Amino acid sequence: MKICHQASELRQLLNTYRREGKSIALVPTMGNLHRGHVRLVEKAVELADVVVSTIFVNPMQFGRHEDLDKYPRTPDADIEKLTAAGCAVLFTPSVNEMYPLGLDDHTVVSVPAISERHCGASRPGHFEGVATVVCKLFNLVQPDHAVFGLKDYQQFKVIRKMNADLCFGIQLTGVATERDENGLALSSRNGYLSAEEKHTALTIIQTLRDTAAQMQNGARDFAALEQAAKATFESRLIRPDYFSICKADTLAPASADDTDLVILAAAWVGSTRLIDNIEVNL
Repeated sequence: MKICHQASELRQLLNTYRREGKSIALVPTMGNLHRGHVRLVEKAVELADVVVSTIFVNPMQFGRHEDLDKYPRTPDADIEKLTAAGCAVLFTPSVNEMYPLGLDDHTVVSVPAISERHCGASRPGHFEGVATVVCKLFNLVQPDHAVFGLKDYQQFKVIRKMNADLCFGIQLTGVATERDENGLALSSRNGYLSAEEKHTALTIIQTLRDTAAQMQNGARDFAALEQAAKATFESRLIRPDYFSICKADTLAPASADDTDLVILAAAWVGSTRLIDNIEVNL
């Protein structure tokens, strides 16, 4: 696997692959890779001749009081996992390489409406940071394919809309959430959880599955289902951020006659904020 730290170096390398007629797939990450990230790379290997992965902890998508400084960084282990999964190129730039003029003077990409709900409402500016860095990576790599995990469901929909609106023409692929043997969605932030908190966090996926089952059995009072789910969280000492039954395409609130739905959840287990979701087709 070839490792690039500078955009000019990356572009030169990728131009060589293009002249050879090879297709390129991109897998953006923030590092601290787990089995879910590896699955994204494995999927990308199926789609293209050359897989480019990126590791960049993007400061633009972190709020002032969020965990940027303590976000886990495991570069040596990440390199081993990417190499084993078949990644051909790793781009791991510095903050200065990505934002040479600083964050305050950098152009920002904003994706309206779909960015403003759920995590967008709870984390102002988060999706502007996501859209901006992914836009930069799309321009730098110019991939044929890009692969993202569906645990970050809203993020995938935001990027999909940006890809369409700005005419990148990249084929986007979403990969299902990887879970541990108990059902907990794999996340870099799981490392913050104690053993007891990991057990408590299973309430999130259990509640998502229970709510989906009620919907499949005919329940259509979505507001009542949402409130019941939040009450379940609170009964297990989980602090809910949101629990929302949405239209799968726009993430707007679902109505009783909608059929293609997703349930999005975010909640605090101890001091750690976790997200999860489940798709429901009625």
